[in-house]
Order: sequence, then structure tokens, then C-alpha cells
Amino acid sequence: MIHVNFYQEQYFKMGKKQNIYKDQKVMFDIRKIQEQAIYGAVKAASNDKTAKKIVFGDNEKYSLEDNPSWVTNTMRRLEETFDPASLKKIRMNCQCGYGMDEKLILVKELMESSSDLEEFANQEKARAAGLSYIDGELHLQFPFCPCPMLAGVDKLDTNTWCQCTTGYSKVLFERTFGCDVDVELLKSIKMGDDICLMKIIPSESVWQ
Repeated sequence: MIHVNFYQEQYFKMGKKQNIYKDQKVMFDIRKIQEQAIYGAVKAASNDKTAKKIVFGDNEKYSLEDNPSWVTNTMRRLEETFDPASLKKIRMNCQCGYGMDEKLILVKELMESSSDLEEFANQEKARAAGLSYIDGELHLQFPFCPCPMLAGVDKLDTNTWCQCTTGYSKVLFERTFGCDVDVELLKSIKMGDDICLMKIIPSESVWQ
């Protein structure tokens, strides 16, 4: 989730970039990962019955919907069941942590070679990874939608699905900085923006 090529290659480790989202086995595996992540996050916030209904619908069994339809309907069921604050928390807890260790190597390397947040974000590797330092704040951006489950989705009506990415970034930077980190989603390509953009907000000074 850091560098464009790094993210895609590490997330799938297969095929050319333009063909990544076309492999049905990969899509199936990612679908199962997402189903399990959402089920676990919803169950933790409510109960088993609610979790099954959110993930699988009224029949509470495996859905035969294609991925775009499943994403749309699952988010609709979530939004009909939970308030906005709970929605964000649930979706942030849906991040699967895939490839986290590899990404930690990069961000920890950046941290060790810097003395403050500005220097951290302005290193060449950091800029290549989509990090930037704007008006005293750390930002992370992607010029493409980083979620393979949204490959067939033209446009999202809300940012509920995208909060999974903020959850991933929260864990990544908390493990790097060693403190609580808030992540705010500012832009989403699937909601019509030109980039995906997040603000990374450490709760305390990282460099003493």
C-alpha cells in the first residue's frame, strides 16, 4: 500500500500489472478474505446473526453475486444497520494486513533515516511511495484505486468501503511510529476524485 508497483506486485505477486484484476482465482481468494474480515468485524461490534446477514444477505449463506454487486449490497446492509461512527470503525477493522511486514520494512527504513515528520515524508523513497508533507501534516496518496475488489465498480455512492484502506494505513503507521494514529480519508477515486488521499495523524511527537 505504499509504492504503486510495490503495492501491486506484493499484493498479488503474479501477472503483468494490467492483467492483475482479471485472474478469477485471485479475485475469488480476495473475496473470501473480505467476507471473513467483514464478518469478523461486524460480529465483534454486534453478533453472529447480524454479521451473517451483512455478509451474505437475508439467506445468511454464500452469495453468488459478482464482486461489484456484492460490494454494493454489503455496504448498503452495513449502512442500514450501523451509525456512521460505528461504520467507520467496523470497516477500518476489516483490513486484512496482507503484505504488512514488507511495507513495514520500507516505512521503518524511512523513519530511521529521518529526524522529523517533514524529513520522513520528503525522502525520495517516501515521495515515490506517495507520501507528502503538506502544511505540517503527513499525507499518503495513490494515483489509482488500490482495492482489487473495486476493479469492476465504476463509482461508489459513499466512502464506507474505502475505510478499509484507512484501517490498513492506521495499523501500518502505528506499528512504525509506536503511538496511536488517526487516518482521515480526504479523497477517493471511486467517489469521483482524481486520486485517493489520506491524512496520517500521529497522536504524539514521533521523534523526541
